Amino acid sequence: MFNSLSDRLTATFKNLRGKGRLSEADVDGTVREIRRALLDADVAVPVVRAFVAQVKERALGAEVSESLNPGQQVVKIVNEELVAILGGETRRLNLAKNPPTVIMLAGLQGAGKTTLAGKLAKHLKAEGHTPMLVACDLQRPNAVKQLQINGERAGVPVYAPHPGVSSEFDTPTGDPVAVARDGVAEAKSKLHDIVIVDTAGRLGVDTEMMQQAANIRAAINPDEVLFVIDAMIGQDAVNTAQAFHEGVDFTGVVLSKLDGDARGGAALSVASVTGKPVMFASTGENLDDFEIFHPDRMASRILDMGDVLTLIEQAEKNWDKGEAERMAKKFADQEDFTLDDFLMQMAQIKKMGSMKKLLGMMPGAQISRQQLEQFDERQIDRVEAIVRSMTPHERVAPKIINGSRRARIAKGSGVSVSEVNQMLERFTEAQKMMKKMAAGGGIPGMPGAGRGAARKAKAKGKGKKQVKYGNPAKAAQAQLEASQKKASAPSGAAFGQGAQDFDPSSLNLPAGFEKYLGKK
Repeated sequence: MFNSLSDRLTATFKNLRGKGRLSEADVDGTVREIRRALLDADVAVPVVRAFVAQVKERALGAEVSESLNPGQQVVKIVNEELVAILGGETRRLNLAKNPPTVIMLAGLQGAGKTTLAGKLAKHLKAEGHTPMLVACDLQRPNAVKQLQINGERAGVPVYAPHPGVSSEFDTPTGDPVAVARDGVAEAKSKLHDIVIVDTAGRLGVDTEMMQQAANIRAAINPDEVLFVIDAMIGQDAVNTAQAFHEGVDFTGVVLSKLDGDARGGAALSVASVTGKPVMFASTGENLDDFEIFHPDRMASRILDMGDVLTLIEQAEKNWDKGEAERMAKKFADQEDFTLDDFLMQMAQIKKMGSMKKLLGMMPGAQISRQQLEQFDERQIDRVEAIVRSMTPHERVAPKIINGSRRARIAKGSGVSVSEVNQMLERFTEAQKMMKKMAAGGGIPGMPGAGRGAARKAKAKGKGKKQVKYGNPAKAAQAQLEASQKKASAPSGAAFGQGAQDFDPSSLNLPAGFEKYLGKK
């Protein structure tokens, strides 16, 4: 969504690198490029003006002129201002003190309210809640059926006393206000702690839709009213948000379709114009493509700083702890990394979602944007098919895979022999790297790699250095002298003196003390 904006801002900040001092002309040029980038991204003009004015004021102030690295300080200022217009801080749901917590969804038709209802229900269920969905969209064809399917996929019950309409020519039956009221009562009687009410929308803002939404709000008195907006609609997002803000008075914003290729200015405009925070983001068609909106993390993505925290959270949520402990033990015991282990690791990564999305969260992803776009997600499936076409013995000992076995594996997995060869070569390199890391050698190419192994080798070979002689006669003479010196050294003497040379009487000891020294 923010690829174009991110590319423009990254290119702008490159011009500031290495400058020990920024002139007013440098700041003006940078601010001008930032303005163009935001306008091209369809950010609302009032938001752009306020943003650029604030950045320029701070960039010309003392905090940049007195800093050690002015270029990085300007990036820091832009990052902080982006966080501010995105809402400032993460906003969580306000749960009712006396359940159920009622959440009402509002927005235009096609914004993704019904899909979002299923996503939000699944997200809340994973957090330990017991949500229920209420189908109040009785006007859009098959809206009730869609909500029932989403509820079934999320494992959440759906209250739908009316089937709604099946085509645009049918006349809607049933009262959405009554359905919403009865749905909340049903959830309370069945001890559900959260109710998500899906309401109807229109292709455009009209009086009838706003009145219906206002009547539903008055009937159920929701704790949260979430305005669902399509992040791809551009400048019109601001007008739509203002209309719903006046008609329904929503408490939070949900951005849908953030995985699209539009310019994404809506996300940077709605929170600033309405004063209501963006709370959630919908990033795909699956029910798992849903995340809490963090303004600071989104600003970091836009500025190509990555979003490592979200990446870690996804790994913690989807990674099998038992499998991770097994691999850690195997790594510590320096056991071989097999193709079965490789297959298990691939399965764990696939649980986290799209590889493009995961790689895009890494810092500096904009640099390899073209390679990232060319990445084929199906390549992972092909590698998995290759490994599954091998016998259990071949997975443990891939060195036995000769030409005939490779041909059989290629035929079984539906790929060419060259692809099997490439996969085995990459696995061999990965296996070598794992062995080196387990032995204390570190990751090849990383700073400090090999220090652990070098330190062990140094400790193992530590000792007195032996002098080497080029003349065999001198070497023999030195060896003879060393053996004679060793033979002449007294044994059992702590200070180099034999026990037979020791005279106790010379110490002036008390009478009778000789018996403790072995003397009669």
